[in-house]
Amino acid sequence: MMAALNVAFEDFTFIDVGSGKGRTLLMASDYPFRRIVGVELLPELNRVAEANLQKYKSEAQRCFQLESCCTDARQYAFPVEPVVLYLSNPLPRAGLGQVIDNLERSLEKHPRSIRVLYHNPIQEDVLSARGWLKRTAGTHQFSSYESR
Repeated sequence: MMAALNVAFEDFTFIDVGSGKGRTLLMASDYPFRRIVGVELLPELNRVAEANLQKYKSEAQRCFQLESCCTDARQYAFPVEPVVLYLSNPLPRAGLGQVIDNLERSLEKHPRSIRVLYHNPIQEDVLSARGWLKRTAGTHQFSSYESR
């Protein structure tokens, strides 16, 4: 999936919506992202993620700025820097639509490059219906989008 991005990782912040215990955050740290952020609604899962981020050590790790925040993804304030948004069906259809609309509003205020990686894209139509997103790659396992 990461190869489908075709970006300079160090220019992007990786954001995992519905990051749970932080597994994807740790896997993403093998790439030299500017920073990595998990967005998790449930305080219990967020606490586990924070602990996992604190104790993680890997020779493959290339990003060391990892954080997890406990907040509702539908109201998350996206950073005003290039973003790779990772989704693995974290929300019902309406919630996913709200996150994507929020991202679009952020992009309108602060133009920048946005990439979306959608793993197991069962609600892909929520993204493909947005005129500001263009599908750039994918298989039955994932889809990749970028801002126009």
